[in-house]
Amino acid sequence: MVRWLRERGLAGELAAEFAGTMVLILFGCGAVAQVIAGGLGGHDSIAWSWGFGVTFGVYVAGRISGGHLNPAVSVALAMFSGFEWRKVLPYSVAQTAGAFVGALLVRWNYGSMLHAADPRHTIKTQIVFSTLPGNGTLPVDVRNAFLDQIIGTAILLFLILAVTDTRNVAPQANLMPLIVGLIVVAIGMAWGSAAGYAINPARDFGPRFASFLTGYGGAFVDQTGYPYFWVPIVAPILGGAGGAGAYRLVIGRYLPVEQREPGRADQTSG
Repeated sequence: MVRWLRERGLAGELAAEFAGTMVLILFGCGAVAQVIAGGLGGHDSIAWSWGFGVTFGVYVAGRISGGHLNPAVSVALAMFSGFEWRKVLPYSVAQTAGAFVGALLVRWNYGSMLHAADPRHTIKTQIVFSTLPGNGTLPVDVRNAFLDQIIGTAILLFLILAVTDTRNVAPQANLMPLIVGLIVVAIGMAWGSAAGYAINPARDFGPRFASFLTGYGGAFVDQTGYPYFWVPIVAPILGGAGGAGAYRLVIGRYLPVEQREPGRADQTSG
C-alpha cells in the first residue's frame, strides 16, 4: 500500500475522494445541525442538502477519481464495472477520513449551539452526525434498519449504474453529478425514516467517530444500547453489491455492446 500511495495517480485519486467526501459531509451534517440545534429548516432541507453535498462532492472529485465518495460504490464498481480491487481499501480509507474531517468542522462550527440544545450530548443531537434506527425516535428495530439500508443502497447503486451507463440514456458528463445528487434527494424523501438513509459506510462511520471523540460517549450504540455502528457499514456494502448486480442482470445484459478503448474501465460517479 505504501508503494501505491507513492504513485502520483493514486495519491491524487485519494486526495480527491477525501475532499469530495468532506464536502458531502459539510453540507449534509451541516444541514442536520442547523435543523436540530438551530431550529431552521426540516426534513426537506436535510434531504436537499445531502443531495447537493453529493453533487458538489462529485464535481470536486469526479474528474480525478470518479467521485465515488462511498465505500459501497467503490466495492460495487469493483465487482461489476471494472474498478480495480487494489484501490477499494485506499479509497474507503480516504472517504472515511474525509467524512471524519468534515464532521469535525461541523462539530466545531455548531459546538455552542449543540451544547445549548443538548448539554449532555445525547441521541437528541447525536443524530446530527450518525444514523439510528427510526432516527432515534420511531419504533424501528435493528433488523428493520438493516433491511432498510440494504434496500436504500441497492436503489442507489441500481440508479447510479443506470444513469452513468453510456450504453443507456445517460446524461452528459457535466450533468452527471447533479443527477446522482437528485437520486440521493429522492432516496432521502422516500426512504429516510427507518434508518436515516446513511447508504454510505464512510458517511456514517467517519462522523460517528468524530462525535465520539468530541463528547458523544454513546455514539456507537442506538437508543436501546445496542452496538449499532456496524449496521450502516455492512448493510450498504451488501445492498450496493446487490443493486449493481441487479442492474447488470436486469438491464445491462440487454443493452448494446459498447466499443471501448483497450484497458479503459467505467468511470462511474456516486
